Amino acid sequence: MKPVVDIISLGGTIAMKGKNATSGVVPTLTADDLVEAVPQLNEIAVIRTHSHCNVPSAHLTFEDIVTVAAEIRRLAADGSAGVVITQGTDTIEETAYALDLLLELDIPVVVTGAMRNPTRPGADGPANLLSAVLVACHLNARSLGSLVVFNDEVHAARFVRKTHTSNPSTFSSGPAGPIGWLAEDRVRIVLKPDRLPAIEPVNFDKAIKVAIIKLGIGDDGTLIDAAVATGFRGLVIEGLGGGHTSVSAANALERACAKLPVILASRTGAGETLTCTYGFPGSEIDLLSKGLIAAGRLDGCSARVLLTLLLYSENSSIEQLHNEFLVRGTH
Repeated sequence: MKPVVDIISLGGTIAMKGKNATSGVVPTLTADDLVEAVPQLNEIAVIRTHSHCNVPSAHLTFEDIVTVAAEIRRLAADGSAGVVITQGTDTIEETAYALDLLLELDIPVVVTGAMRNPTRPGADGPANLLSAVLVACHLNARSLGSLVVFNDEVHAARFVRKTHTSNPSTFSSGPAGPIGWLAEDRVRIVLKPDRLPAIEPVNFDKAIKVAIIKLGIGDDGTLIDAAVATGFRGLVIEGLGGGHTSVSAANALERACAKLPVILASRTGAGETLTCTYGFPGSEIDLLSKGLIAAGRLDGCSARVLLTLLLYSENSSIEQLHNEFLVRGTH
């Protein structure tokens, strides 16, 4: 008996076509269209399709993600063996990580998409969709949290990042690497990360907004003060190197910490935020003493996703935020 796999389409490059010969491509194809382009899918599983929306991934919102997570829970209760989400690659890492934080299911939850739209030679969407469905109904992919399947690689959502604007091999998972791959349509899962508890309960609140500010040389803290004054409920700072700022920015961050949670990440995109090495004004020791929370290995985008979902939940005291980032930033 074939397993049931649900495909939820959100749009993105995988679903794009041009309106005419001179315009750029836009989301057009539905989940049914995507499945129709890969007839092998019906040999693998009983496919159920759902078109949640049809937008570029830059247009997706936290409300979309929370709604999709609720739909995945419903589908799991309705007998789904696995769920595949198709969307644009620009925010795949954020959607996948958010779903990883929101869901604690045994069934695989797989996010995929395409770098080359269906009008291009070598469009990768059909191959990625086939691989995603193969992973979604594979027993070894169960209880691994949310996954990203792309270019015949299987990535854990909490590690994966988009690293190139146009190359089909854009997704990587430093420092852990992919947890598996596909060869001749066979799924190989070779690493199984420890599962962490889901964040719950989570209720979307459009009033809760978290800003990311990337700092550079000579930053005077103006944007930090402006973000606080504008009404953001949290800040993620991408500091220099291991988590450093100018003296002026450090002073602005101390003012910000008196009003809202501030997470300290690194703009480098790799490695953990330092906690106890440098002691100059604006160093990580100085900033953490002012009340900032270290992001650990999480980059700015992942830290923003985590902080936003925690603020939606009941786990939003400063002490709880410290604990969540300590655990999730080191695993």
